[in-house]
Amino acid sequence: MPLFVEIALPVPLRQNFTYQVPSSLASSLQKGLRVKVPFGRQQVIGLIIRVTEHCDLKPQQIKSILALIDTTPLLPNTLFTLTQWASRYYFCSLGQMLSQAIPVALRKGASVTDNVRTFWQLTEAGKNADLNTLKRATAQKKVIQHLHDSILYTDEVAGLAFSPSALKALSEKQWIVKKTQVIQADLSWRKTLVMGEEPHQLNAEQAIAVATLTQQENYQCTLLEGVTGSGKTEVYLALLETILLRRRQALILVPEIGLTPQTINRFKRRFNVNVAVIHSGLTDNQRYRAWQQAKSGEAAIIIGTRSALFTPMAYPGIIILDEEHDASFKQQEGVGYHARDLAVMRGHLENIPVLLGTATPSLETLQNALIGRYQHLTLGIRAGNAEKVRQGIIDIRNQPLRAGLSGALINEMRLHLEAGNQVMLFLNRRGFAPALLCHECGHLHECDRCDAFFTIHQSLGEIRCHHCSNQYAIPQQCHQCGSTLLAAQGVGTEQLADFLEKEFPHFPVVRIDRDTTRKKGALENQLNAILKGEYKILVGTQMLAKGHHFPDVTLVGLLDVDGALFSADFRAPERFGQLYTQVSGRAGRAAKPGTVLLQTHQSENILLKELMQKGYGEFARNQLTERQQALLPPAWHMILLRAEAHQAQDADNFLSQIAQLLPQDDQCEVIGPMPAPLDKKAGKFRRQLIFQTKNRQQLQQAFEQALPQIEALPMAKRCRWSIDRDPQDLL
Repeated sequence: MPLFVEIALPVPLRQNFTYQVPSSLASSLQKGLRVKVPFGRQQVIGLIIRVTEHCDLKPQQIKSILALIDTTPLLPNTLFTLTQWASRYYFCSLGQMLSQAIPVALRKGASVTDNVRTFWQLTEAGKNADLNTLKRATAQKKVIQHLHDSILYTDEVAGLAFSPSALKALSEKQWIVKKTQVIQADLSWRKTLVMGEEPHQLNAEQAIAVATLTQQENYQCTLLEGVTGSGKTEVYLALLETILLRRRQALILVPEIGLTPQTINRFKRRFNVNVAVIHSGLTDNQRYRAWQQAKSGEAAIIIGTRSALFTPMAYPGIIILDEEHDASFKQQEGVGYHARDLAVMRGHLENIPVLLGTATPSLETLQNALIGRYQHLTLGIRAGNAEKVRQGIIDIRNQPLRAGLSGALINEMRLHLEAGNQVMLFLNRRGFAPALLCHECGHLHECDRCDAFFTIHQSLGEIRCHHCSNQYAIPQQCHQCGSTLLAAQGVGTEQLADFLEKEFPHFPVVRIDRDTTRKKGALENQLNAILKGEYKILVGTQMLAKGHHFPDVTLVGLLDVDGALFSADFRAPERFGQLYTQVSGRAGRAAKPGTVLLQTHQSENILLKELMQKGYGEFARNQLTERQQALLPPAWHMILLRAEAHQAQDADNFLSQIAQLLPQDDQCEVIGPMPAPLDKKAGKFRRQLIFQTKNRQQLQQAFEQALPQIEALPMAKRCRWSIDRDPQDLL
């Protein structure tokens, strides 16, 4: 009797596909193996979901699988179950969700050889070779010099910037040879845990938190709410010691690649164990190697960004999310999953504790803690000798500003700098200036593909749209009237840094934003230089605000935050509260007292006053009450449908038809269609529709019922559309 397999493919169609199994492969099949199959005109790699003897398709419609890639399942059952749950929850295909959980190298068909690594080694001829003959072949010389000291693993070639052609040339000369070695997973940490440094003395609050957390062995989700500088990382480290002594692994998720160098070094100093690192800045091979080490149990600690959530662990022990409130845990492109929510579900499936740490909990997490679904621990005292920061508002109404800085802030900066301290200025706007204005006719140079103004990047000599990356050389004449009187309007980090270099010539300035940290290792080098005191004035965007520990920063200045108080997004007050608290938390983290000054035209704003006088904790609880009154998340549950088309009417009509398919009553609400806050982007008009319900299960059932009808709508082919479950950004 013929055998068939149901296969999940990485395509946006919300279905699995059935293929016939050649008799030669019939005995080797099981759920979770990768196979190569024909799909249309191409060949793709998918995962077996089910083996069956039944198929409803006609014989001429059935294709056969081409090859079986694995001999054992790629993912453990718990991760397989997690992806199945997530594909249903986020309304995507199982194949798409599985492709999030598998490293790129494996998606491309790399073989899983957990215990075999290939490497280059010098031959006898290579050891005795005269390097003077390689004077012109510098790439070859570099390889030989490296191999004199050690072997070179093939998966390290790209990361160490060695030339593949140089390796080929040396191989042809028979100076180097490629070999393979069987590597036994080093599990010595499970026998004896070696500490790299003595643990710090915990204060009373930290000790209580650690004692409570170490009692958890099965699933329990805990919110650790600690003010900035209260020593949450020290709690993680003390907890990890217990987890590692239980011979279990730990998965630690951090929001940004930029945070990982500091975090990794902290964990490596404390524990003499293998720490695997997984983030998008690594090569495919480096990520795959880290994935293997975690899967085999060799890596005791796995640290990574959002995608590391799906890393398999041989001995799962705990999942920790640092800065759980951070928006970067939500994927915006493709499958819009939230790493925090999936981490909680994974902890439940693996039956291990989950710890969510932050100074500024998201309202969703805070609500779960307040209703008792999560355990709630608090750290209200700054660690060590750190004092509470002094806060102040600078009212800049009718005040002359120089590059966005008031005289009062410049004077305060001078006092702190002359005392030998560092100063941080936060401006969440990169580039030189956010707009280019014609002084003669008033024309503002707008992107021809978006409803947005061009940002001036002076150092690059260009104007650029930050929404679609459209760019041109800085124009010499106005596009409207031909005048040459063009002026920059507003201030970006580039202009601010230029001004400060002239205003404070004796105090070195560093600018940290996406433009200055593009090159690999640039951010890490800049952060190290700040810690060494090489820079005295720090200028940056949100990249500088999150989680960094700068003991010599005693003054933090926030410039131009008024826009955040008047956003169209209902999450804007929450985001502003988190941002203000996180940025101000960079000041006075050691023995030196800190000051935070906020420049604003809105000094009487209620949100601002509440945040500064009562702190984030009470501010967030009041926001939660407002959300409940307004029937907004987390009180209600939301799906955001986005549609974009070359004709605005097409997107409008499509979403209007969807609105007719969704229930509307006192338990379900449909809002829209309406233009997106950025109406036009990259040449397409954007519309959105909100569907929300009082009950999460109701949302799931109603939308699952409507989805096949939505996909069958003829208008669906005239738009590009997407579903965003639990949206974090309405823009």
